[in-house]
Amino acid sequence: MTDISLSGPSAADKTIPPGARAMRLPTQWLGAAPFIIFALMFLILPTLYLIIGAFQNADGAFTLQNIADLAQPTIVAAYWISIKVSIASSLLGAFIGLAIAVAIVRGGLPNWTRSAALTFSGVASQFAGVPLAFAFLATLGRLGLLTVLLRSIGFDLYQHGFNVLSFWGLTLTYLYFQIPLMVVIIVPAIDGLKKEWGEAAATLGATQWQYWRMVVIPVLWPSFLGTFILLFANAFGAIATAYALTGSSLNIVPIVLYAQIRGDVLHNANLGYAIAFGMIFITGLANVFYIWFRTRSERWLK
Repeated sequence: MTDISLSGPSAADKTIPPGARAMRLPTQWLGAAPFIIFALMFLILPTLYLIIGAFQNADGAFTLQNIADLAQPTIVAAYWISIKVSIASSLLGAFIGLAIAVAIVRGGLPNWTRSAALTFSGVASQFAGVPLAFAFLATLGRLGLLTVLLRSIGFDLYQHGFNVLSFWGLTLTYLYFQIPLMVVIIVPAIDGLKKEWGEAAATLGATQWQYWRMVVIPVLWPSFLGTFILLFANAFGAIATAYALTGSSLNIVPIVLYAQIRGDVLHNANLGYAIAFGMIFITGLANVFYIWFRTRSERWLK
């Protein structure tokens, strides 16, 4: 009998010319082609167009005037308000979301609470724009349901300084999608905490507080910071919710950008590109820090 070797190329492979085998390789990318085309058309090319336009004048010539115009007081104030709203909503969303995540993962609650909380968080984290603004106006506006109910028992929100069309009103609205986003992202990090660490700490005589202070918090800290930065970027670029809720009463960067490119009396497309370039720089820097913190956290959670 003839021995058949199990190693080396088969007879069928030998009959296929090397060129034909090489021609089949690009088909491996067909599955990723829709994503690549989508990212190229709606992310990479528009971003490059904005960056190039930020350094051009109306005639297409190179200029740095648009970048210099970012120092205008109104634009600086808009950036500062956007940063403050983003930091406030990110801090509150991060801490509240962390508390909820710890409760549903390690708080001893029934299993159905985790699935229900994660399902709601997945939906609510993507619920923004005009529907969210209308929901908060219908709830906390001057004639909103909660405002009227509180007024009926003798407590007037607006007489005590609250206004849904203000800084804190917008921050509270952003919390609707910031808290769920924190829950969705931080739950896997909490799941990565090994039970052996708690058992080892208890064996060594550590209290529950010492275990959290010396083990849990250091391990979760990079994930927490990374998620906080992601929440900041998420809030910084939001426009539909802010515009539908406050209109022009709160001058944040996305609204200033919208005013520059929509063709009204403030129309200056190239200045709008420069404002967008500043937003891209800030959100890009935030994402770089997020990736760095995420890499550090994965070292512990593998």
